[in-house]
Amino acid sequence: MRIIKLLYEIEKEDFVKAGQASSEVKKVLKQLGVSSEITRRVSIATYEAEMNIVIHSFGGKIEVEIDINKIIITARDRGPGIENIDLAMQEGYTTASEKVRELGFGAGMGLPNIKRCADEFYINSIIDEYTELKITTYL
Repeated sequence: MRIIKLLYEIEKEDFVKAGQASSEVKKVLKQLGVSSEITRRVSIATYEAEMNIVIHSFGGKIEVEIDINKIIITARDRGPGIENIDLAMQEGYTTASEKVRELGFGAGMGLPNIKRCADEFYINSIIDEYTELKITTYL
């Protein structure tokens, strides 16, 4: 199998389209015959990354690379960055606005859920520039 690349633009506060990228990734993985367990983990990680971009950033991109051995999700947003990554990785910690929490989002489980679903997880953030996640799942 050759490498398949999927690219999605994610807009700030676009709750109407939120979840669309992860749904499309799930559909592609099912069509490729990827196991239901791997498909579930990748879909959850993609959804959580997508929602983090919608809720916390000024927009960004998600790229998904699928090859014979692994699936790599790279999510990169534009600003504001994460001041304390260790704190952000704690379950229940959130910087989501009250408005976002009233919509049922921003419970502080995104990054912990992503890490739990990944075989490898990398996060880098520069204040006022970007946050980038690299999530790898082995097939």
